[in-house]
Amino acid sequence: MQNKQITDFTEGSILRHLIVFSVPMLLGNLLQALYNTVDSIWVGRYIGPNALAAVSVGFPIIFALIAMVNGITMATTILVSQYFGAQQHERLVRTVTNSLILLTVLGLVISVIGVTFRRPLLQLINTPAEIIDMASEYLAIFMAGLIGMFLYNVASAVLRGLGDSRTPLRFLAYATVLNIILDPLFIFGFGPIPKMGVAGVALATIIAQGISAVVSLRYLYVKSGLLNYEPGMFRLDWELTALTFRIGLPAGVQQVLVSMSAVVVNSIVNSFGATVIAGFGAASRLDQFAFMPSMSMGLAVSALVGQNLGAGKPERVAETVKWSAILASSITAIVSVIAILRPDILMVLFTKDEAVLREGSRYLRYVSLSYIPMALMFTIGGVIRGAGDTIATMFLTLGSLWIVRVPLARYLSSIPELGVGGVWLAIALGSVMGFIFHFIYYKTGRWKERVLVQRTAESN
Repeated sequence: MQNKQITDFTEGSILRHLIVFSVPMLLGNLLQALYNTVDSIWVGRYIGPNALAAVSVGFPIIFALIAMVNGITMATTILVSQYFGAQQHERLVRTVTNSLILLTVLGLVISVIGVTFRRPLLQLINTPAEIIDMASEYLAIFMAGLIGMFLYNVASAVLRGLGDSRTPLRFLAYATVLNIILDPLFIFGFGPIPKMGVAGVALATIIAQGISAVVSLRYLYVKSGLLNYEPGMFRLDWELTALTFRIGLPAGVQQVLVSMSAVVVNSIVNSFGATVIAGFGAASRLDQFAFMPSMSMGLAVSALVGQNLGAGKPERVAETVKWSAILASSITAIVSVIAILRPDILMVLFTKDEAVLREGSRYLRYVSLSYIPMALMFTIGGVIRGAGDTIATMFLTLGSLWIVRVPLARYLSSIPELGVGGVWLAIALGSVMGFIFHFIYYKTGRWKERVLVQRTAESN
């Protein structure tokens, strides 16, 4: 592999590696959020609050259906980073092709399920009657084009495992710019393009995602040397598939737990009406920006930890934790202050409706109190995942969401004085407890025993 973007994290400054690797991922996450945020701005300001609620209400369903696949992409990063650190090139190549096959098959299956059962799923989460038709139309188009998202994600997972976070950023930038251009064309119509409203938002997104998938796969083939068309290459390796699922299944279940808790919490929120749904939908988009630095840092930590544990250098992990915690919490503190003191200046991007502005601002004031604990949880979780201990993170997530957040949301929202504010408080408390659970497990050191691959004398 002659790609200059590939980085060996087993040597050199940990702080420099974290910054150089995580900044492109942060920019990429910003672009990904811009994707969704631009959609919400167009819909909320130019179509109306009901349309904004219709787009927002479908996201927990989308997340629930793609959660298991996200586990496979996470497993791909872990395997690629450890095989790269252990200098096992043949297994590295097989991991790349095997993951692409798996993601293609799973993407097609999940698209069929999502399109077929979208309306019953919307009814299951108490979607109000006045927005269910628009929400169903949006989901049908979005779910039909999932394969593009999946293939881009697996290509990005491979490159991150190799220490290359800049190339996925470039491809995502192409897709984001294209999405921004296509949104108004499909929403309002232009020339031969009919006016499509909410459905146009979904169509613009899947076209942009499809193009990012094509350019990503072409890059892997042309530049990395990790893809080729030799006979037998594109055939499932059942041993590697079992290993991928062993790592990815707990990570996928964790994502399912996250998404299903979001579905339950959303169903509680939905019972308070379309105005609250719209406020929650817009404000939770802003959550993405608050979490992005720490999420990016967590992904960087997983790659650094994976390569160093694969290379037999566990002593570099503690320094990785120290610097990632400092960086993530410092950046998140700035966002927290803005969200607490002036949430209205953020919410006004999405809507001019006073009731929606008020509820979204209330949400941000509650939830932003948990932003720093969440930042620290993401970095610690990155260490545990980088070691391949995805079962632990699954149970830690189970505790914070299903033992704390969901029961509290149901109970506190039933108190008349709190109402939907009880849901916002439950979300914040669940995040704080998630950090505490992760920190306690990290201090036990049991995750060090879960390393999958280590460099042998013959590999050096």
